[in-house]
Amino acid sequence: MIDAKHLEHFKGIVGSENIYSDKAHLIAYSYDATREHFEPDAVLFPRNEEDISAILKYCNEHRIVIVPRGAGSGFTGGALPSAGGIVLAMEKHMNKILEIDMKNMVAVVQPGVINMDLQRAVEEVGLFYPPDPASQDYSTIGGNVSENAGGMRAAKYGITKDYVMATRAVLPNGDIIKAGKRTIKDVAGYNISGILIASEGTLAVLSEITLKLIPKPKMTKTAMGIFPTVTDAMNAVYKTMASGITPVAMEFLDNLTIRAVEQTFHKGLPVDAGALLVTDVDGNLEDDLDYQLSEIKRVFTENGCNEFKIAQNEQEAKNIWFARRNASQSITVYGSKKLNEDVTVPRAVLPELLERFYAIAEKYNIQIPCFGHTGDGNVHTNVMVDGKDPEQVKIAYQAIEEVFQATVDLGGTLSGEHGIGLAKAPYMSMAFTDEEMNLFKSIKMAFDPNNILNPAKMGLN
Repeated sequence: MIDAKHLEHFKGIVGSENIYSDKAHLIAYSYDATREHFEPDAVLFPRNEEDISAILKYCNEHRIVIVPRGAGSGFTGGALPSAGGIVLAMEKHMNKILEIDMKNMVAVVQPGVINMDLQRAVEEVGLFYPPDPASQDYSTIGGNVSENAGGMRAAKYGITKDYVMATRAVLPNGDIIKAGKRTIKDVAGYNISGILIASEGTLAVLSEITLKLIPKPKMTKTAMGIFPTVTDAMNAVYKTMASGITPVAMEFLDNLTIRAVEQTFHKGLPVDAGALLVTDVDGNLEDDLDYQLSEIKRVFTENGCNEFKIAQNEQEAKNIWFARRNASQSITVYGSKKLNEDVTVPRAVLPELLERFYAIAEKYNIQIPCFGHTGDGNVHTNVMVDGKDPEQVKIAYQAIEEVFQATVDLGGTLSGEHGIGLAKAPYMSMAFTDEEMNLFKSIKMAFDPNNILNPAKMGLN
């Protein structure tokens, strides 16, 4: 527990209206999307960068643990106060779009800005911020940067790291730094901004983020391919990406996911299909979009596609996307406990990856529905079991370990967008050598020698 004298000091920094240690707040800030929970000792709402600096300086001097938090929408426990201490919550005050620079096509935001709010603001002036995590309606830009969030448009436009030009951040000792510049080119000094991306709040607290914007495409078209097997669909994915066409999105649902969505929502989906691929293309000329779709149809057909549907209007596009957007909630028909992982591999090995996952499911007699962003090799793998059965839960974790091993063996990575946090920390030794882990720990020590900032995350302790 934190001494009352420390809480009084924090009141002097942020004001009594921005610090809470009552049970309701402690419970509210003890959770994220993992459904695990760890209560902090207090919750602070900094008003500005100076507050953050003063808080961190004091915490560093008194060895008080502090955990930065955006919306708490993460799937790996990255913002959970697993060691107690202070939760530093950004959503109350640090949530402003500071600037939209149309001449240089950049936006400057505070970390608590909601992703979708930024997207809407820049689109009003004809610009575009592509990263679109599934949590875009409530996740914050600071959280997106800390986890290097992806999304459905990543196949064409990349992920959060591809749009971060500069950051302002507060180090654990209270020092304020600026990393990066508002320039297209910048090769002066170490890429500190790059190190902070995906660091999950373990190195510094972000206080301001400068993001690259691009012109908004004038039109988008949507299509769906229906395949007899998931292998056919996975072959079509990497062959499409190698054909010279780069779709905005290339999403897939396997048979288990299709059946779950249909059982839940009754949308008339082809429940006998091995897989569905949903794709978007965009651009400024309708002829160009039509050409892209014709090439995608050609590659799909060459790889076994039974039916290729092109949405004729916005409502049909929404109908096609419905299954993908509701996949995650639907698969709970297979079990009350879901171990949701987001492994990523080179696209060409997707067929083998899915074969290995289904072999693991057969070995343990469990269901592993899969869906996700196959345009960039990112598969959401969901081990589903009865959460009330301890033996099934034990089996689920054994299966997940084999899922990770299969991914690494095929040249993949433990996470494409969710991060490591607490949930995947035990598996870091699968993906990294002792030398690489020691390097990560040395970087952590250089930034945070007293280990006050979000400790016990990413396998660094």
